[in-house]
Amino acid sequence: MSFPSAKIDGDALRHNLAAVRRIAPASRVVAVIKANAYGHGIVPVARALRTADVFGVARFSEGVALRAAGISTPILLLEGVFAADELQVAGREHFELVVHSFEQLTWLEQSAVTQRFPLWLKLNTGMNRLGFRPDEFAAALQRLARCKCAGPIRVMTHLADAEVPGGTSSRAQLDTFRALTDTLGLERSIANSAGLIAWPEARTEWVRPGLMLYGISPLPGVDATTVGLRPVMTLSTQLIALRTVPRGESVGYNGIWQANRDSRIGIAAIGYGDGYPRHMRAGAPVLVNGREAPVVGRVSMDMMAVDVTDLPEVQVGAAVVLWGEGLPAERVAPYADTIPYELVCGVTQRVAMHLS
Repeated sequence: MSFPSAKIDGDALRHNLAAVRRIAPASRVVAVIKANAYGHGIVPVARALRTADVFGVARFSEGVALRAAGISTPILLLEGVFAADELQVAGREHFELVVHSFEQLTWLEQSAVTQRFPLWLKLNTGMNRLGFRPDEFAAALQRLARCKCAGPIRVMTHLADAEVPGGTSSRAQLDTFRALTDTLGLERSIANSAGLIAWPEARTEWVRPGLMLYGISPLPGVDATTVGLRPVMTLSTQLIALRTVPRGESVGYNGIWQANRDSRIGIAAIGYGDGYPRHMRAGAPVLVNGREAPVVGRVSMDMMAVDVTDLPEVQVGAAVVLWGEGLPAERVAPYADTIPYELVCGVTQRVAMHLS
């Protein structure tokens, strides 16, 4: 096996999708596989999650790549089309479209496409990123319903602060959404991963899990295992050298870490060129042959240093797990002042990926 490598656990993917269905048994599932399936590989993940009701992607090109790979599951473009001429291809590829702007409405109204699309009208309830404001919503819905290419119409919104259970922001958004949609008789979608777990009332006809499909908790302080999830990606490498660093000396660029004792330092074959963050702080945990050890010094493009002084049995070739099985990405991310999403999405193409 080449190193570094990322093992993608197909059984864990299917397990996590089943966990979504247990949490929201009355909902259908848009499995969000945008951004190369959060760094896990969009095509293999789609194949592993073939029982999802719909796949959600951000970009037109992602949907086209799935169709080219033979994926026939319905595909929802979560940002809709970016230009009127994309509607022709969207019809041919049987995409479903989010409609979030008056420009997109106009393109649909003027389109000569005869294909009928399932259309998801987005209501901006407070995220202020995409969607029609509450005072625009009724008019947008009326115009959408008159479009010749309108198939089934669904209504959606996105929570800005769903990871805070009981928070006032999400409560206000839910109240706004329900006030405008309860009497429409249309299928609705509110919950992303955090909303699905933390807000039972957001489990409407459709849910849109992303991060939790990959076995990572979207809620700060909540372990993924407590909501029945298993990690999907295990990023690993090996030690390629062992060094003795005397007390007071440093390792790596700029001397940002100095040994406070005579130290045994392992050099691991992974760095920011592989997606392990350069700004990872000293003390970040890794597993060396299954035992925890801290990162030290500055992460380089191809290498990083690990203090294995307390693991005297470790030799060159020892396995190093950066995150995944036995070491949740949620634990690692704070050492880089980031979130688990960015860790897994940042794994680069030179890392060998293996779907098991």
